[in-house]
Amino acid sequence: MARTAVITGTANATSRAMNRRAMARDEQRYAADQYNAQQAQQAQQAQQAQQYQPPPPAPAPPPAPAQVTDGPGPDDLIAQLKQLGDLRAAGVLSDAEFAAAKAKLLG
Repeated sequence: MARTAVITGTANATSRAMNRRAMARDEQRYAADQYNAQQAQQAQQAQQAQQYQPPPPAPAPPPAPAQVTDGPGPDDLIAQLKQLGDLRAAGVLSDAEFAAAKAKLLG
């Protein structure tokens, strides 16, 4: 009877040890799988971030064709000022550009 108890005790101890090792191995595999999945996700996000390129900046509007000639006549000056006003109204010239071109024309 003592012999049976020793054999049973040894069998139970061996079984528990094997179960603990199997559980530890399973937990290790699970942790490794989670780590690998996280690394793959981070790599994919990094690749997507590298592929994104911001849109190119909008081209600058062309400069105003405000050229001053030597001694423009009054009709010519008025026509140029009207043209500048039309360009500003159309949105081609900003208020600052309009003021600079007007100042250049007037003097």
